[in-house]
Amino acid sequence: MQAHWAASPPPNATPVLTTFLVEDSPVIQQSLIATLQELTPVTVVGVAADEPAALQWLSDPTHEASLVIVDIFLRSGSGLGVLRTARHTGPKRHMVVLSNYATPDIRATCLALGAEQVFDKSTEIEALILYCQTLAATGLCPASAA
Repeated sequence: MQAHWAASPPPNATPVLTTFLVEDSPVIQQSLIATLQELTPVTVVGVAADEPAALQWLSDPTHEASLVIVDIFLRSGSGLGVLRTARHTGPKRHMVVLSNYATPDIRATCLALGAEQVFDKSTEIEALILYCQTLAATGLCPASAA
C-alpha cells in the first residue's frame, strides 16, 4: 500500500506541528486526524498503513514532518521496524508510538528504538494531545532543533 500525503501548509501560516501518521485502520486514521487537527496545532501531511509505505515516505527528502506517530501492528511489517529504520533515515524527527499494546515491554522496546513517548490508544489520547500541544508551544517542532 502506498503512503499518501496532503499539501504542506502555506509558508506564512501560523506555525504548526507537521505530522506523519503510521496507522493501518482507516477509522482510527480519520478519527485521530480529526481529533489532533481540532485540538492541537497539528497538520497531518501524510499517512501510511504499513511499514514499507511508511519507510518509503520517511526516506523521501521532499517529505517534511516534525512528528511521526506510529502504531505497532500494521497491515504488513510493524511499527517497531519503522522506528528501527527511521532513526537512521532522513532528517531527525520526533517519534512517538500510539498503540493498543502499550505494555511495559513494548514501551521499553519502543523507547530503546528511539520513540520519545509511548501512548496507549485506549487510555492516553489526552496525553498525546498534551504532548503535541507542548511540542508545538516550545517552538521546537523540527526535531533537529530539540
